[in-house]
Amino acid sequence: MSQQTLMDLAKGLSECRITVVDLTQPLEPQTPTLQLPSQFAASPGFSIDVISEYDDRGPAWYWNKFACGEHTGTHFDAPIHWVTGKDYENNATDTIPVERFIGPAFVIDVVAEVERDEDFLLTPDFVKEWEKTHGRISKDSWVLVRSGWSKRRNPKAFLNTHEDGPHTPGFHPETPKFLAQERDILGVGVETVGTDAGQAANFDPMFPCHSLMHGANKFGLASLTNLDKLPPTGAVVIAPPLKIVRGSGSPVRVLALVPKS
Repeated sequence: MSQQTLMDLAKGLSECRITVVDLTQPLEPQTPTLQLPSQFAASPGFSIDVISEYDDRGPAWYWNKFACGEHTGTHFDAPIHWVTGKDYENNATDTIPVERFIGPAFVIDVVAEVERDEDFLLTPDFVKEWEKTHGRISKDSWVLVRSGWSKRRNPKAFLNTHEDGPHTPGFHPETPKFLAQERDILGVGVETVGTDAGQAANFDPMFPCHSLMHGANKFGLASLTNLDKLPPTGAVVIAPPLKIVRGSGSPVRVLALVPKS
C-alpha cells in the first residue's frame, strides 16, 4: 500500500466522500446490562460520578470517574472472555494484534424475520442465500446482523425478559461454526445485549456464539446501533477495545467508514 492510499482516505473523509457512521449506543446509568441467573455473579451497570467541575475540587477542570463491567453497552468480546478461548495466545484486549480490529463489513438484514419472530435464529442456509445476492463473505471481515433491535429504547423492552428467560434474536448453533471455519471472519456484531440469542442457554452447545466463535479465536460486538445506515457490503468497521491488561472485553466506540454513492 502506498502513502497515497492513506492520503486518499484522509481526503475522502475531509471532502465528505466517505461517511463515518457511529454504531455505538450511548453509555449511561440507564444502559441495560446482560442479566444472568441469580446463582452467578452479576455484572454491574454503568455508574459515573463527578470528580470536579470548575469548583473548589478543581477550579479549572471537569472530569469524572466511572465504573462498569467490561461487557456493558456497546462492547467488544475477546476470545479470553469464554472458556473455549482461554488458551489462545494474544487473546485479551491488550494483546490482540491491532490490525484485527479493522475489517470490511457484511451486513445481513433480518429485520422482517425478527418482526415476525423475536426468537429468530440466523442459519447457515440464510447466510448462503444472502450471499447469492451480495457475494461471498470474505476472510477477516465483520459479519453484522441488522435486526432492528436497537430501536427498542426502553431497557425492559430491549432485554425482553419473560418468566422463561430473555427472548431476543441470535444465531442458530450451526452458524457461528460456519462463519468461523468456512468463512474465517474476524467476528460477529449484533444489536442485542449479547451475541447469543436470548434462549441460548437451552441450545446445544449452550451459548453457541460465545462458545464456538471464541473457541475459534474470533470476536464479538454487542449492542450495536445504526446498522440501517450501512450498505450490505462496502463499509469498513473499526472496533478497537480499551487496552485493558488481560481484559476479556471492554466498552467500545464502533465506527464504520461508508463511501458515498
